[in-house]
Amino acid sequence: MEETDDGVFLTSVCFRGDYPLYRHSRIKVSVYQGEEPLTHTARSFLGFTSFSIRDLLKSKEPHISLSLRTMDRVNEVGEVKVSCLQMEGESGDRTPPEHKCSELCDSLHSSVHERENSPTMRAVLCAQVCKVYRFQTEDQRWLLVREQMSETPLSFSLPKQLLSALIREHTDRVREVKELGDLSPHWDGLRHDVINHCNHLVCGYQETLSELDKLSVSSSFKSSCSKSDKHLQFVPTNLHSQRMEVTDPDSAGVWYEVITFGAPSDHHQAFKHGGLKKLLSKRTNSTDSSVSYSEDESSRARELLSNVAQLQPLVFGLAEELLAVSLEHNTARLQEVLEALAQQTELFVHALKDELVRSALLAIHNQFSANYNSSHVHSNGLICDNTSDGRDGESSPGQQDAGRQDAEYDEEEWDRTWANVAKSLNCIIVMLDRLQGREDQPQDQTPSDQQDAAPGDTNSQNTASSSLSAASWQEQLLPLVVTLRDCVREAVCKARAAMTFVILQGAVACTLNQGPTQIVQRRHAVFSQTLSAAVCGFMLKLYGGLEDPEFLQQLLSVGLLVQFEGLLSTYGDEVGMLEDMEVGVADLSGVAFTVTEAKTEQPDDLLPTLRGAWGRFVVEVPLPSETFTSLPREVKEGRLILVHPVLFNIGINQQQSLAERFGDSSLQERVNQQSCERLRVYCQSLRERLPHMAGIQSLSDSLSSLERCIETKKRKNVEVLWIAATVCRQVNGVRLTSCKSAKDRTAMSVTLEQCVLLRDKHTLSQQSFSSALDCMRR
Repeated sequence: MEETDDGVFLTSVCFRGDYPLYRHSRIKVSVYQGEEPLTHTARSFLGFTSFSIRDLLKSKEPHISLSLRTMDRVNEVGEVKVSCLQMEGESGDRTPPEHKCSELCDSLHSSVHERENSPTMRAVLCAQVCKVYRFQTEDQRWLLVREQMSETPLSFSLPKQLLSALIREHTDRVREVKELGDLSPHWDGLRHDVINHCNHLVCGYQETLSELDKLSVSSSFKSSCSKSDKHLQFVPTNLHSQRMEVTDPDSAGVWYEVITFGAPSDHHQAFKHGGLKKLLSKRTNSTDSSVSYSEDESSRARELLSNVAQLQPLVFGLAEELLAVSLEHNTARLQEVLEALAQQTELFVHALKDELVRSALLAIHNQFSANYNSSHVHSNGLICDNTSDGRDGESSPGQQDAGRQDAEYDEEEWDRTWANVAKSLNCIIVMLDRLQGREDQPQDQTPSDQQDAAPGDTNSQNTASSSLSAASWQEQLLPLVVTLRDCVREAVCKARAAMTFVILQGAVACTLNQGPTQIVQRRHAVFSQTLSAAVCGFMLKLYGGLEDPEFLQQLLSVGLLVQFEGLLSTYGDEVGMLEDMEVGVADLSGVAFTVTEAKTEQPDDLLPTLRGAWGRFVVEVPLPSETFTSLPREVKEGRLILVHPVLFNIGINQQQSLAERFGDSSLQERVNQQSCERLRVYCQSLRERLPHMAGIQSLSDSLSSLERCIETKKRKNVEVLWIAATVCRQVNGVRLTSCKSAKDRTAMSVTLEQCVLLRDKHTLSQQSFSSALDCMRR
């Protein structure tokens, strides 16, 4: 305890946020006499007392007085005063000025803050540590400041979900390419490379997920000393929510939030060869440019293959049925089967008209021509020579053009292929009309149609016209049906080759083209750390703005700004960390949020869930039913909330001084410049879609100041961070601060930012600024 000048001993007691403290809880206070420094006398028991939280809350006085009694409860040996909060106007307060800003115990934590005790906050935050201060304003009034630091179960929850999603994605990709059937040696070797790549990732991720399942039972936090742990590389380091509530005499509490965590980077693989930005840049420069397809195009290819696989047997079956019915000379039945055949053939032709097939066939020809007379060693040890001697069939991608690699590709060839199917069907229809006596001449066919028709069409029609009375209907239809089947088979062969190429190249783009498995693992791990922190920040921002319709409209119209503040130097290993962080932040652009209704109010049901695949993840944030029903219709319908991430970094330690004198800070300059441009684009969208939003007009001046600061290239120009943070708060963005381990530099930044907010937003007196900063940094 601290002894004051008037002989009063002061102390404070703080309960963790997850401590089971309720209104009926009783607190026991035991007082001992400490050891005498001169005589070294052992401490002795003086007395004890107790009180309930309910008594403390009901008291109208700033404190309650309790009698300190001996163990036998007979004698009073002193008095203990317990304060809930020391409010403004206590004239009898004789505490010396140096103690007026000392931290007070917020032993009530969630009991006196209904919002903090809500199921949603209890689900997202845990292990809370709270401190309460009071500071004087310029007009000699008092500010009540409540500082709360919390851990979050999202540190483990989201990485585990991400690992599960990646395992599913790569497992599905292996199954998908295995289902492509027989391929030529080159494409089969490429498929083997994809499978080997995916299996390597799946094996490692399953091991990591298993370890995280064990660790998350007893902990939801990764300390800085574990940042190099192999099995914890997906977990963010020192992830905390740092929140400050400010209450002044004229207003209710105002919350300010910032998420702190160690810079998202892969410390397990370390930084000997640089970070992700450098590694990916090397990979891009050394990789041959090849055609790649998006996931949407791969999905279209799978759909087209599925449609063709369903329609081809239907067309063949109806064609056989048409021949069988023709023996019966049943005109009504024949017409019914013909209409069904025409309908299915039209669907078949419509599916083949997809421009993706034409572009894929051209890409196959171009790629085979470019790689002709070259060889490649695949992961299965197979050496593939792309020469005409290597052909072994006509059904695999790239083989059909092997013999004419120097010839120009006829882009209209595919159009003629599917058009022949339609013309073959037309020939059948004309023949049946003639057989049934409906037409005397095949007037539906023009001379050009007859010339373009598949081989055999003209001869069969001439035969039919010369011996209609002598031959049976089936004999007249058979050559035309055979021609139709041949045309369908040819179209299916080419379409299957093209779509197989699309799917395989899409798999290559998502696996092999991303780099070696070590780089892919690094990128996934960095993204996992970044995602966990961003989701935590969004959930707190959402909970605080549920009753603000303008904020909800902003989320739907423009999206969420997520501003990362980096304090990394551009010297040594921290260059690699910044390169990792840059890529991790940029990858958040492929993430979206959506709000859902929670099944129950149990903590597990209120945690966010992750769905989707790499590059298009969606985070579902559940809310209790009562809260969800009060939201705008667009939010309840599941509209996606886009994420706009930006990163501003300013090195502030001694290593940055070395970098600026003898090294290179161009990485930092480029990161800040690009983020400034993205921030300006976001603010411009905000002005266009929400022109009446509060404070929107002043954004131009702030952005201009930010640009000038970045262009100045001043050493350790922390004003860049201050202006960026100001703009972020103006547009209701999420703030995140990082250094190497989220300890010293991060703590200095956050506490300074909190005191600046108290001064600028709540008129904290200049005399109290330094003392407030000292209090928060203790």
